[in-house]
Amino acid sequence: MKTDDLILQLARDSQPIRQGAMGRRILVGVGLGAVASAIMVIALLGYRPDLGIAMHRAAFWIKWGYTLSLALAALAMTMQLARPDTGRLRGVWLTAIPVMMLAGVSLLELSRTPPAQWLAMWLGHSWMMCPWLVLSLAIPIFIGLLWSFRRLAPTRLRAAGAAAGLTAGAFAATVYCIHCPEVSAIFVLTWYSLGILLATALGALLGPRLLRW
Repeated sequence: MKTDDLILQLARDSQPIRQGAMGRRILVGVGLGAVASAIMVIALLGYRPDLGIAMHRAAFWIKWGYTLSLALAALAMTMQLARPDTGRLRGVWLTAIPVMMLAGVSLLELSRTPPAQWLAMWLGHSWMMCPWLVLSLAIPIFIGLLWSFRRLAPTRLRAAGAAAGLTAGAFAATVYCIHCPEVSAIFVLTWYSLGILLATALGALLGPRLLRW
């Protein structure tokens, strides 16, 4: 069979894809993974006992706003990279906005705190565990995204893997907020971000192997 005839035959047998199907599939993958991560937090770590009180304070919403806005910006990148016709990646700069805003809050927080207390604010009580817990909670979400990608056709595999890892890490950090009692902005900026970066690096490493089609 000639190449042109083969292409025509394949095109004739193809089925139209519903509008928004790709986005819905990715959202399902993220949602299922996030539910699994939330179950892990509740079952293994437990939610913070003062969660109801904490939700009436600005520090909780600053932390949640940082992780959730970063997750949404990363999700937009992931949706772009899930397509085979990805050209110039748009909106990458959006991921810098939450980081810069939280950095500003951190500087303001430090300026109002005696220097003798800066180290305690930065390390908190869980700095050694926080990044690894975020990374662990990102794994179910990353698996959900891998499931989503099974019917998609990414071509920039390392970038797609990194974006998926960033998305998984940021959503995992959002889920982790229901357990973590740390309130310092500099703590969140450092140790939450480190966990998210570890998930991003893992995604970039595994992307070329797991997203190949």
